[in-house]
Amino acid sequence: METNMKEEQILVSITGQDRPGLTASVMGILAKYEAKILDIGQADIHSTLSLGILIRIDETHSGQVLKELLFKATELGVNIGFSPITDDEYEAWVGRQGKNRHILTLIGRTLTAAQIEAAAKIIASEGINIDSIRRLTGRQSIRHPERNNRACIEFSLRGTPDRHHMQAQLMRLSAEMGFDFSLQKDDMYRRMRRLICFDMDSTLIQTECIDELAMRAGVGDEVKRITESAMRGEIDFKESFTRRVALLKGLDVSVMREIAESLPITEGVDRLMTVLKRCGYKIAILSGGFTYFGEHLQRKYGIDYMYANELEVDEQGKLTGKYLGEVVDGHRKAELLKLIAQVEKVNLAQTIAVGDGANDLPMIAEAGLGIAFHAKPRVVANAKQSINTIGLDGVLYFLGFKDSYLGEDGKS
Repeated sequence: METNMKEEQILVSITGQDRPGLTASVMGILAKYEAKILDIGQADIHSTLSLGILIRIDETHSGQVLKELLFKATELGVNIGFSPITDDEYEAWVGRQGKNRHILTLIGRTLTAAQIEAAAKIIASEGINIDSIRRLTGRQSIRHPERNNRACIEFSLRGTPDRHHMQAQLMRLSAEMGFDFSLQKDDMYRRMRRLICFDMDSTLIQTECIDELAMRAGVGDEVKRITESAMRGEIDFKESFTRRVALLKGLDVSVMREIAESLPITEGVDRLMTVLKRCGYKIAILSGGFTYFGEHLQRKYGIDYMYANELEVDEQGKLTGKYLGEVVDGHRKAELLKLIAQVEKVNLAQTIAVGDGANDLPMIAEAGLGIAFHAKPRVVANAKQSINTIGLDGVLYFLGFKDSYLGEDGKS
C-alpha cells in the first residue's frame, strides 16, 4: 500500500560540457518516477556545467532512476554521480537554513587567487559556510584589458560571524592586498535600497570647488590647507568653511560658470547615474560645497534633491565673503538624509550614503549602506564599506547588480 511506501534522498551531481536541453532531459527522467525536488543549483563556467539536484524518491524506483540517468549522461557526454543522503543528514541541513546570511562582495581592477584565498581564510576562521560564489562583472578580455577593467565577485555566506572582528580583518586585508570589500547582512532591505545620497566634491567630481575658486582669487594655498585639515577632521567644518569663504571676498561670480562648465566628473558617475535613474532610485546631493555647482550636476543628471551652501553676492556681482542660511556640515547631512527618507517614505535601512570626507561620516553612519569613496584614512577606518580601487559605479556591485542585468556582460 502507498502508506507503507518508503522514500529516500539522493544527491545527483552532473558535470561536463553544457548544452541546450540537458536539464530538461534529466528532469524528464525524474518526472517519470514522480521524484520530488528538495534542492537544485546550477553553475556554468566557460561552458562547463555543474548541476546538483537533491531528490526524494520511492526506494522501489531509485535503482531504475539511477540507471536511466546514467545512460542519459553517457548519451550526452557528461559525468554523473550519486550520493545517498540520510533523513538525519537532510533534517540537519534543513535546520541550518535559519542561520543568518551575509553577502561578502570583493572588487578590484582584477582579482587574484591570492586575494580570494585570503578572503576565504577569513570566512573559514569565522566558522561560516560559503553557499555560493558568483561573478557580478562582465567577462574580461585578455587581449584588451582596458575594456571592462574591473572585477567583482560575490560570496553568499551562511552563519553568524563576529561582524566587528571579521570587518576588521577584511579591512586590514583590503589595505594590504589592494581590493575593496563590502560585508552586508543579506536581509529584505539589501536588495530594496531606494534612496542614495552623495557628497559632491571629491566624490561626484574630482576636485574641491572651493579650492578652484580660491585659486582664481589668488588664495589657493591658504584655502587648500584649511580644506585638507577639515577633511581630516582636525578642525570643525563650520569654522573652516567660514574662514575659507571669507578669503573669497571680491571674486567675480562669472568665475563660477567657468568652473562649472569644466568640472572633472569622477570615473563611473555617468554609468552609475544612468542605472540608478533607470531603476527608480531617488538621488540626492548633500554637499558642504556650493549650490551653484550642485545645481549644475542636478540638471546634468536629473538628480531629485540637492542641498549645499549658497554664497552671498553683492550688487556688483562679487562674492562678499559670506554665505546665506545654515551651513551644510556633517550633522546637517545626516539630518537631511533622514528628512528625505521620511518625505519619500523610505525606511532608513533602504538608504545609501557615499562620501569621502570626515563631514560625510555622520550620514555614512546613519544610512543603511554607508560607503567611503576614495576617502581619507579616518573615513575608511570608520565606514563599513569602502571603494578605493575602481570608479563610483562600484556602488552598483555593493547593491547586487550584475553587468549582465544591464546588458553589459563582456562589454566595457
